[in-house]
Amino acid sequence: MPGSGFRGNPRQLWNAFLWSMKGLQAGWRHEASFRLEAMLAVVLVPLGLWLGHGALEKIALVLPAVLVLSGELLNSAIEAVVDKVSPEFHELAGRAKDMGSAAVFLLLVFTMLCWGLILVPRWI
Repeated sequence: MPGSGFRGNPRQLWNAFLWSMKGLQAGWRHEASFRLEAMLAVVLVPLGLWLGHGALEKIALVLPAVLVLSGELLNSAIEAVVDKVSPEFHELAGRAKDMGSAAVFLLLVFTMLCWGLILVPRWI
C-alpha cells in the first residue's frame, strides 16, 4: 500500500536500497541460473570496459550483462509467484514460466549479438 506524504526522503531511499539488496541476496541464494549469470557478468563487465573503444562501445558490451541479470530476477519473481499461487500444473502457469525463460534467452542472444558485432570485425 503506498505511503502518504513526501516521497524520497532518506529513510525511504535507504529502505528501498535494503529491499533491493534482499532481492539480490534471494536471487543469489535460491537461483542457480542467477548465480551462473552473475559469475558471467563478473567476467564480462570488466572485459567489456577494457575492450570497448569509447563510451558507446563500453555501454554496448556492459549493458547486456546487466540486462540478463535483471531479466533473470524478473523471471525468478514470476516463477515464485506462479508457484505460490498454484503449485500444481496449469497451462497458463506453464506459459508464464516459459515466457519468462524465453525473455532471459533473448537477452542472452542480445548479449552475444552485441559482443559479436563489436569484436568480430576487429579480427576480420
